[in-house]
Amino acid sequence: MGRTVVKTKKNRLQSIPSVDSILSLERTKTLVERHGRDQLVAAVRRALDGMRKRLLQAAPTDSAGKEIDPDALLSQAENELQSRSRAGLCRVINATGIVLHTGLGRAVLPRKALDAIANEQRGYSLLEVDRASGDRGSRDAHIVRLLTELTGAEDAAVVNNNAGATLIILKALAAGREVIVSRGQLVEIGGSFRIPEVMEAGGVRLIEVGTTNRTALRDYERRIGEETAALLRVHTSNFRVVGFTHAVPLEELVALGKKHRLPVVDDLGSGALVDLGKWGISDEPMVRESVRAGADLVCFSGDKLLGGPQAGLIVGKREYIAKIKKDPFYRALRVDKLTLTALETTLKLFLNPDTLFDEQPTLRMIARKEETLKRAAQGLGERIREIKGTNVEVRAGSSEVGGGSVPGLTLPTWLVALRFRGISPDEAVRRLRIGHPPVFARIQDEAVLFDVRTLLDGEEEEIVASVRRLLEESGEDR
Repeated sequence: MGRTVVKTKKNRLQSIPSVDSILSLERTKTLVERHGRDQLVAAVRRALDGMRKRLLQAAPTDSAGKEIDPDALLSQAENELQSRSRAGLCRVINATGIVLHTGLGRAVLPRKALDAIANEQRGYSLLEVDRASGDRGSRDAHIVRLLTELTGAEDAAVVNNNAGATLIILKALAAGREVIVSRGQLVEIGGSFRIPEVMEAGGVRLIEVGTTNRTALRDYERRIGEETAALLRVHTSNFRVVGFTHAVPLEELVALGKKHRLPVVDDLGSGALVDLGKWGISDEPMVRESVRAGADLVCFSGDKLLGGPQAGLIVGKREYIAKIKKDPFYRALRVDKLTLTALETTLKLFLNPDTLFDEQPTLRMIARKEETLKRAAQGLGERIREIKGTNVEVRAGSSEVGGGSVPGLTLPTWLVALRFRGISPDEAVRRLRIGHPPVFARIQDEAVLFDVRTLLDGEEEEIVASVRRLLEESGEDR
């Protein structure tokens, strides 16, 4: 019996076509021109390896291996090469209703920012040269000018993200010394990075005061000593503590800092440049208000409520910004020309409040009126109803800002709830994700939900096409 099994497996392996026989197929030439011979040969070998493993694992009575089609193996190699050639960071359709979806890149860049990158960065660029003198200049001079105008601060600096901003601030101002912070503000940001760990990386000794839910001004003052270098306030932008709570107002903390000649750092996390109270976002502090309250340094993110590229923005007193820019870490954390271009263009949008909400996608999504969303959902629902194999309902729901901004706040929205005949919701959303373009939706009450708040122009048509393709591939469109 054992010899028979070995012989059967050997016969199966002998039936596998060679690499050369597959490469001799007529359509190989086109694939070589498209992907290169080395890449094609490697993909064919991987397809053959996969076939070899399947044959070895098959039962003796299995018919696998009786007829192995070389063309099918070439198609398998072709599909792999096509998949690998697609961009990893490809465009996706966000139908989740989460405006600042961290996994999907947070803020959608404004069209003007994308155009600026394409137009101004297709060749060399005026990055660090003064046009008038020809001498070396500052790469962030344009950003500094815009940030100071928009926030009222004396000076500004830009690094790669807000965690980097917090790190460089603490390192430049307080390395080897103590920084006092409320215990209730020791937040954890995305990727398991925690404020205490950021402070430790900056060479700072953390002094926690107060309790998780209540911290008083006297708690700070009691711990101020000769080793104290700064007072830190961290906005709890990704969680809320409710009930019996108290946090020291920034104005009081600033007064305490002045009394003891200590700088006050206000880490806003998201940071808003415009008042969003009209749309129910009243708890998100504005950068200009922190500057006006007297904070010596304020830091916030570029790819959250600002709606730009990933960046950490620092504004504040000139003497402290100068210390930051002299620190060796500042060069390690600086941003590149593409980020600077997108950031400059995004900031310029805030100079014109009349057109800001039309040109900045993040704010436009947040501010979309409920009746507009309802009409959009009804239109999308009508299109999907035309496809056989679907059960469609248009209903009210809620969206989120996301991205660690305004936790607990939901925005009223309208949803297209979709049930597929013969396809589970989990399988449907999986197949929508692996389509082209990928469509990200959510599941609730055994239905696939498309939230129209986060859809961009023209994406409704792509969703309809994706749903139709899913059903056609499943044979459920009859």
